[in-house]
Formats: sequence, structure tokens, C-alpha cells
Amino acid sequence: MVANTDYVQIRRELHQIPELGFQEFKTQTYLLNYIHALPSERIEIKTWKTGIFVKVKGRKSARLIGYRADIDGLPITEETGLPFSSSHEQAMHACGHDFHMTIALGVLTNIVEIPIDDDMLFIFQPAEEGPGGAEPMLKSDIMQEWMPDMIMALHVAPEYPVGTIAVKPGLLFANTSELFIDLKGKGGHAAYPHQTNDMVVAACSLVTQLQSIVARNIDPLDSAVVTIGKITGGTVQNVIAESARLEGTMRTLSAESMTKVKDRVKALVKGIEAGYECECTIDFGSGYYQVYNEEAATKEFMDFIRQNTTIELIECKEAMTGEDFGYMLKEIPGFMFWLGVHSPYGLHHSKLNPDEDALQTAITMITSYLQFKGNNN
Repeated sequence: MVANTDYVQIRRELHQIPELGFQEFKTQTYLLNYIHALPSERIEIKTWKTGIFVKVKGRKSARLIGYRADIDGLPITEETGLPFSSSHEQAMHACGHDFHMTIALGVLTNIVEIPIDDDMLFIFQPAEEGPGGAEPMLKSDIMQEWMPDMIMALHVAPEYPVGTIAVKPGLLFANTSELFIDLKGKGGHAAYPHQTNDMVVAACSLVTQLQSIVARNIDPLDSAVVTIGKITGGTVQNVIAESARLEGTMRTLSAESMTKVKDRVKALVKGIEAGYECECTIDFGSGYYQVYNEEAATKEFMDFIRQNTTIELIECKEAMTGEDFGYMLKEIPGFMFWLGVHSPYGLHHSKLNPDEDALQTAITMITSYLQFKGNNN
């Protein structure tokens, strides 16, 4: 294992420069500077938009093992009060991608210094939080040339203590889709409501109706959730609103249920148009395919953890979390797992501050697994 690299400092430096999807220019430069400083005899580097591919040649090159880390931040104003808080206004690594990148750099460093038999492909992927980088990166000419035989990734989990990982074969994360609905009616004076088509009233009615989708259209033995997280409409208190906008998300445990939810959204919106004499448009935004862990690869990983590490392994339940790594797992056998980082604040919270002790724990564990996997063809 390679020593003397201050991964805590690397994480803190990355934490200070969060950037939104496909705008990760400083982040890409930081990562490239680190990677170019590694011994270069067995490394091949290619960039794709703001992402990076790093192929490390193994001793025998029988297979290609992929490891993916996402690199973007969220449009959240940080409130941790940390001395290394985000230096970018209204942007924060509130989903732990600074951890994901740092761990990937640590594992990359170890694999470069102590080669395994198999080749490795490290994928630093932009735009996981939106609009989605995994699917177009997967379809890129670079990845089509360097298509891994198997692939893995992790996601930090604030609810689990350091020294634990949580994983399961099969479905781990849900199918997800954004939801944006714009309503356009006729505004006017608050004293003359009969001369208007009030979009605040229409929007409120639609929000209530949308909540009926899961309760009355989805099999109760299945799972789905429709959330409207933001409503905007109107200008001042004495003017009836001419327009309104709903913003939310939809999550399902099956692709079939996602299709059904979207169909019901369309039907309900048509009803609103008729009932409130307005025009509506729907944008389903970014949609992510479910994260489905391939059974054999996942069980092999779980067995390795139990037999060769001091990590506590938790076989967890599936979650309604969305992750575009699902697109890669749809095409490549592999798995994703939760890494315990212990924080009282959850993912996407402005005060999230994962425990940095998890960095070396993850780097050591993943390196050991790859040495086992990559040396046993």
C-alpha cells in the first residue's frame, strides 16, 4: 500500500471547488494534475468533456476492471462553517463526491505503484447530479474502446458508521425522474376572479391529484413516490396568477412503474387543462435507470469483505435514491455499495460533513479487493 499521501488534504481541496454538471473545469484540472504526477509507464489518460478516463495496464491484461467516481457538486449553499468550506457561491459537495474522487485517486495510486494482473479503468464521471453523465459517457467512443468486463462504484452513506459498508445483490437504487410542470392561464385583478383563470388554484389542485398516483395506481406491493418540492406562481398578493410552475421528482422500484407514473401524470395534467381552461407543459427532465447489482459479482465482493477484512458488512434494503451509475450497470456486470461515513446530516444537506477517517478505510479495502479480483483470472 502506498503511504505518505495526504488524502484528507486532497479531499478538503476538492471540497472547496464544487462545480455543477459539465462545468467541472477546476475539478478536472485538479484531478489531471494529480494523475499526471503519478508514474506514467503504465498509464494512459483520455478526457471526455469534463470527465477523465485513466487506463492502467496490468501484468497480464486478461480483463479490464472498471472503477467509477462521480465528480460534480450540487447547487446548495454550504452551511458547515468548516475552514475548508466551498469557495464557490451556491455550490457544495453535499453528496460526498469529494470523498468519491479522493478514494478513487487513492486506489489509482496504489494500483499504479503495485500492479495487478488485470488492466484497470478509472472513470471520473461528470454530471451525476444532473443532467446525467453516465449514459453519454458510456456511449462515448473512448468507453466503447475501453469497455470494462466488470465495474464497481461506491456512494457515501451518512447513516452508517465508519468501518461499515452496506450492499445487496439485485436492486439497490430506484428508477428516478425529474418532473417540471408549467401552467399558463389568465391573470387579473384579485377583485375580478371571474375574469381570470387562476394558476395558483390550478397548481394546488394538481399537487393534490398527483399524490393520488401512488395511492391508487401503483401496486401496494411495489413502491413509488411522487414529490413536489417547489411551487412558484404569481407576482403580488392582489393579482391573480397567470402562471405557475411545479418542480419535483418521481421514484419507483421498477421501470414498469415509472412508465405508469409518467402516464398518470400526463393524464392528470390533461384534466387540469380541461378543468381550469389553461395550457400545461410537462418536462420529465433527467431520468436515471435503476442501480441493479449483478448477483455473482456482488456476492463475491461480499464474501471477500467477510473473509478478508475487518469491515462490518451490512446486507441492506433497496433505497429510493437515484444514481446514474445504473446506466453503466445496465450494460456492464458489477455493483455499487454504500460506504459508512457517519454524519448527523444526510445527503444533499447543507451541513453534511462526512467523517474523514472513512477515506483511508475505503482506499485500503478497495485496493485489497482489486488485488484479489485482479490477480485471480
